[in-house]
Amino acid sequence: MKYLSSEQLKTNLSSGKPIEQWLSYQKQSDYTILKWLRIDKEKDSTYSVSYMECFDEGDEDFLDIYEFAPLDPDEPFIINSFSTIDEALIFAIDKYEASESRFVPAGMIQDEYKNYLRKR
Repeated sequence: MKYLSSEQLKTNLSSGKPIEQWLSYQKQSDYTILKWLRIDKEKDSTYSVSYMECFDEGDEDFLDIYEFAPLDPDEPFIINSFSTIDEALIFAIDKYEASESRFVPAGMIQDEYKNYLRKR
């Protein structure tokens, strides 16, 4: 997996390309919860950090984490907005224990999920 450098993730965000990060999973007795986040540049030039928790409904043949059912269908994700990229990154790192060195371009979260499947 090729992760974005600090410069690349800021360039992506500045140009309106979202970034994502696989955070973790939580095993329950009869299901597993997947945790990940996404940072987007919004139309008003703010940056939003979206935190998602969803059920692990995939396998090697179905990797589309975007399609997995959210843990809470009434509130499928939590969004916080910030004025700058740095504020959004600091929040993601402090609040969700994200790592600045493990962000991927949007759409690559499926590869992170695939790596999780191989390791579990």
